[in-house]
Amino acid sequence: MAGEEESDKKKGFKVLGILDVQNTPCAREALLHGSGGSLAAGLLHFLATSRVKRSFDVGFAGFMLTTLGSWFYCRITNAQLRMQQRLIQDGIKNKVMYEGTSLDTVSKPKEQEPCPSCP
Repeated sequence: MAGEEESDKKKGFKVLGILDVQNTPCAREALLHGSGGSLAAGLLHFLATSRVKRSFDVGFAGFMLTTLGSWFYCRITNAQLRMQQRLIQDGIKNKVMYEGTSLDTVSKPKEQEPCPSCP
C-alpha cells in the first residue's frame, strides 16, 4: 500500500502526455497565465468585432504568446537566482576556508606605522 501511495504522489499531472506540470518549474504558472491571456484576448477581440472564428484564433495566439512569454521570463529569473545563490555559496565557502589566514581579505592584520620619535 505504501508503495502505491508514493507512486501516485510522484506521477503528477501531464499536459498532452509530455509536460509534467507538477514537477516542471514554471509550467503551472505559465499555463495559468496563458489561459488568462487567451481568455482576455479572445473575449476582447470578440467584443470589438463579433467575429467568432477570428476571436478564437486571437485567443489561441494570446494563449501561445502569454504562455511562452511567462515561461521564458520565469526560467530566466530562476536561472539568475540560481547563479546568485551559487556565487554566495562559493563566497561563504571561501570565507570559511581562508578565515584567519594571510589570504583572508576581510580581517588583515594592520601594518604598524613607523613611530616618528622612534630611532
